[in-house]
Amino acid sequence: MKKSTLTLLLTLVVSMSFAQDKVKYSAEERKALGEYLFNPGFEKPATQKMSTLKLKDGTVIKGYCKSIDTKKGQIYELKFTDSVTDEKKEYQADLVAEAILYQANFEKLKKFNSFASGNAFTMMKNISSKKKVVNNDATYFINQKVSLKNKKDEREFLMQLINPEFDDFISVYHDPFAAETKGVSFGGFANMGGGVIKSYYVKKGDKVIWLEKSDFDKEYDFLFGDNAEFMKKYPLKSVQWDWFSALVMEYTKMQLAQKQ
Repeated sequence: MKKSTLTLLLTLVVSMSFAQDKVKYSAEERKALGEYLFNPGFEKPATQKMSTLKLKDGTVIKGYCKSIDTKKGQIYELKFTDSVTDEKKEYQADLVAEAILYQANFEKLKKFNSFASGNAFTMMKNISSKKKVVNNDATYFINQKVSLKNKKDEREFLMQLINPEFDDFISVYHDPFAAETKGVSFGGFANMGGGVIKSYYVKKGDKVIWLEKSDFDKEYDFLFGDNAEFMKKYPLKSVQWDWFSALVMEYTKMQLAQKQ
């Protein structure tokens, strides 16, 4: 057999194998998968709205977050005024377990949410028994020990959980320094009209990684590979990075269903 013929046959075999692994989705399914379901990214605190800190020792402090200090956008210190004592104090992230803060630019947040599908947000609220934040304008932060961009030594930060309604198995945290494709943007929020956020911090089990769009293929099995039903319905060769938030939600729904 000539070399060129053998090469052609091998190419056909690979192509047929690839085609068999692909799953086709309807226009309606693709539209649903294209919904951006994560909460908008936090920029700076509203200094006049009552915020809450829960320290690692169990102490709960209500007051006003006057400013934050960050590294690569992640909070390592908050300047807080106690609502009862009026005491001004600085809290390092390694002392804080959780925090509920409010956006300084909430009008932009409301504008962003007007673009999102009401059905999508209803689905999010109904799939999980957990609900960490009851106010739509509240932003939930949780202490995580992480290596920023997978390069530096691990350090504790207060990181914004952007899927608090469906973080039962995979927690996704905002990356304020994430690159974005071109599109219409509202501050640090997800782009509308074609823009795509290119990285997040993601926790599954005890492992926290900085997940870039370019590493999606490499980390796909880590993220979703323990659910055979999901992998059959959403094999790697059939999906795209733009669907990440919807894929996390679909995975969560399937995992919860299997545990019932």
